[in-house]
Amino acid sequence: MQKISLTGLTPLQINETLGLKQAFRGKQIFKWISSHAKSFSEMTNLSKELRDELEEKAVIRSSTVNQVLKDPDGTIKLQIRLSDGLFIETVLLTDKADRKTACVSCQAGCAMKCAFCQTGTLGLARNLTAGEIVEEFMYLEEEAGTLDNIVFMGMGEPMMNLEAIRGAIAWLSSTDGRNLSTRRITLSTCGVIKGIYDLADNGPNIRLAVSLTTADEELRERLMPVQKGNPLGELRKAINYYAEKSGKRVTLEAALLHGENTSKESADRMINFARGIDVNINLIPWNPIETLPFSEPDASECKAFVSQLENAGLNVTLRTRRGRTIKGACGQLGKTSQEN
Repeated sequence: MQKISLTGLTPLQINETLGLKQAFRGKQIFKWISSHAKSFSEMTNLSKELRDELEEKAVIRSSTVNQVLKDPDGTIKLQIRLSDGLFIETVLLTDKADRKTACVSCQAGCAMKCAFCQTGTLGLARNLTAGEIVEEFMYLEEEAGTLDNIVFMGMGEPMMNLEAIRGAIAWLSSTDGRNLSTRRITLSTCGVIKGIYDLADNGPNIRLAVSLTTADEELRERLMPVQKGNPLGELRKAINYYAEKSGKRVTLEAALLHGENTSKESADRMINFARGIDVNINLIPWNPIETLPFSEPDASECKAFVSQLENAGLNVTLRTRRGRTIKGACGQLGKTSQEN
């Protein structure tokens, strides 16, 4: 009999799944799990009989950490083995203020095929469960200490697994457990319009980032196939709707590719796209991936692009690239099996 994995389940779900008659038992178990208990024997306010029953029927987590990689800049990447043998990667980022952010995956692989992303070359194996997503966060916290933020920017397209993400957020933000503020949660999409409206209308009310990369329709379709069914004009309306409905400024992200999307014309198109909606713009110099036919932009290329956007009155941040020595930087995640 396959044992039940309890991480990611609410107290009510724990009670129902295990057939516990006393409602408060689910809350006790939930509290222990969210406090990083690694075994049922640690749950000392449960009877020995119940702990033995839990050992027989359940496991605390379904996944295991297969590899830990650390960059000198403080970035940590974990390769995690899922219960079915697939592998995912999750990353811990630390900024200059020493704030710690979990960059978690929501899918094993990705179906979106963004041309500049390593994960996009893999295809989609499957969605992760809410519990598997939560386990990423818990493993990172055990490796690096209490985390401040979580961003759904790892492997996979969050809007294609939104219900599991909602479950993970509900678990992490529960006041009876980890109590992570939703103000510290960001979801990044490559531009799935239906998902943006769904998140705006049905919550949770978290921060939204959209990987725009370019506001040139033809170029974006070549770089990001999602453009075909999610045209820029409709995407802009969805972003504006989310900003107004949530009351939160949306982040537009762009991976800067040498000679592709860094020209004056590219900057002008981005300015026209962003003007009039409540957005910040995050520019990310492309991180090298040996198998992909792109080049990193040089410093002057980035500086000119930033200046043009700033002169147009936009809020712009040029991101510092971190985790590159361990292939943990933006766009570099991509190991889903022991062999690849």
